[in-house]
Order: sequence, then structure tokens, then C-alpha cells
Amino acid sequence: MFELAWPWLLALLPLPWLARRWLAPVERDLGAALRVPDLADFSALGAAGQAARRSQAWWAAILAWVLLVAAAARPQWLGDALELPMSGRDLMIAVDLSESMETTDFELRGEPVGRLVAAKAVVRDFIERRAGDRIGLILFGTQAYLQTPLTFDRQTATALLDEAVIGLAGGNTAIGDAIGLAVKRLREETRAEKVLILATDGANTAGAIDPLRAAELAAAAGLRVYTIGIGADEMSRQRQFGLFRARPMSDLDEKTLKAIAKATHGRYYRARDLAELERIYADIDKLEPIAHSGENFRPVTQLFYWPLGAALLVAALVTRRSLRGTA
Repeated sequence: MFELAWPWLLALLPLPWLARRWLAPVERDLGAALRVPDLADFSALGAAGQAARRSQAWWAAILAWVLLVAAAARPQWLGDALELPMSGRDLMIAVDLSESMETTDFELRGEPVGRLVAAKAVVRDFIERRAGDRIGLILFGTQAYLQTPLTFDRQTATALLDEAVIGLAGGNTAIGDAIGLAVKRLREETRAEKVLILATDGANTAGAIDPLRAAELAAAAGLRVYTIGIGADEMSRQRQFGLFRARPMSDLDEKTLKAIAKATHGRYYRARDLAELERIYADIDKLEPIAHSGENFRPVTQLFYWPLGAALLVAALVTRRSLRGTA
């Protein structure tokens, strides 16, 4: 939408006419040094051309004035209204990088992929939807470490998620340390809503903190934990002598994951395939809705430099013609 920021400045448009109408003209005595009484015929020949040039200069000056006033009124273009998000949640996402996350019991676009690849695809979309939240990323295996500090920069968070690879943090699973690291990073934060989403396919086999003790610390810090058990219950593979079936989730400690969620007023989820994993993150979206302020913001593009530049160009042309006429 086009508008003028200061439309009242358009009242200055008739100012030159008012000045010409009410102010007395300045008398100029050219004081010719040489008078030749017989040059009247030559003056008559050039009168028509001089009148045409004065008329052109007059209209050009009017155009320059109109453009100048239009620029002073600050024309601008208002973009579509954008809703401003309120201060949202501090949301940490913990992703398991243990060796078992390489198991290919998920499908992505019709192709078999590992659990980590599937988790990355879903978490990436989840992060993109969390406008207004500060996102942090924890990667854990034998050790837990902070991959992304809390940030509003969702693009950087997803880029650093893509860099995660199996074995980067060791081959085991330190669930307790991952929760403890999240508590450490969020304990001093002032936001009321603090959330951890922890996805794993195994049991706690490493680390210095017991998962249930870490859950107690999380509850005391006001951190709500959503736990996700990743992996198919049964996996079929074609071998040389027929179809082979395996149970790849024999190591998943659902009991502990449920206890962690319960102690922190969160929820436990089970993701057996990509569709279930997508539904889980969609459900967390509903349980942890993005807060909105109800206030709108319209991006503004200033346009005053176009009429201003045109006014300066017209004024330069008028000045140039005037100088050539007096030469």
C-alpha cells in the first residue's frame, strides 16, 4: 500500500504562486553600457524565442518544486502486515549420535535411511516452525556436548544439526549427561517456559549422571522433558536364504524414558517410522504452542529519493539553460 508519511507538507505546493502573486517584483537596472538607437528590429526578431525559453523555464521550475514537495512528504510503500511473536520458549533439542542410530529401519522418500537421517529431517522442519523461540542443540553419545547455544537464528541451528554424524560424541549413550547439560544451560535463564526434547534409540550406557537423578534436577529447574524412543519394533531384510527378521529395539529403555517424562511433567513418545516421528513433533508443537503478541508490523520501503532525484535533475537542467542563455 502506498502512502505519504507527512501529507500535510503538500500544503506548500501553492507557495511559489502566492509569492509571485503577493510579493512585489525586484526591480533590476541592467545599466547598459552602450545604447544603439537603431537596433529595435533586432530585438523584435529575438523576442519570440526569449518568451518561449522563459515559458519552458517557468514550467520546469514548477515541476521541480512539485517534485521537491512530494519528496518532502515522504512517500513510502507499506508491505503486508507481519505478526510480531512474543518472547517464546527456551527449547533445547538433544539428539542421540550413538552407533545404533545408524540402523536403517526408517524410510525417507521411499528410500531406506538410518535413524539419525530421519530424525534430522523431522527436527529440521520442527525448528523452522519455532519462530519466536530460542533454540539450542545438544548432541550426545558417550559424552554430551552443546552443538548450538540458545539462539533465535533457526537457520544456523539447522545448519549445525546437519553437520552431526554418527560417532561424533562416541559410540555409547549418555542420556543422563544430556539432560544434565540442558539443565546447566537453562538453569540461569529467566524465561518461564523451558523445554527439552530428547530423542534416543537405546539405554543409558555412559556418562556421570544417572538419568533419573538428572530428571530430578530438571524438574527442580522448571525444565519440562519430552522423551522419544526411535526405531522400528521389527526390521525385515532380504538375505541369500530368504527373508530375515530382527528386533532392533531390544536395547531401548522405555521404562527410564517414561520415568524421565513423568518426573518433569513432560511426555514419552514412541516413533517406529517416519510418519510417527512427524506426528510426535507436530503434537509437541500443539503442547508447546508458539506465543503471539497480537501486534502487527508493516515493513516500510522509503520512496522519497525518486522524486528528490528527479527534482534535482530538473533544477540542474533549468540552471544549465539559464547559464547558456546569459552567455
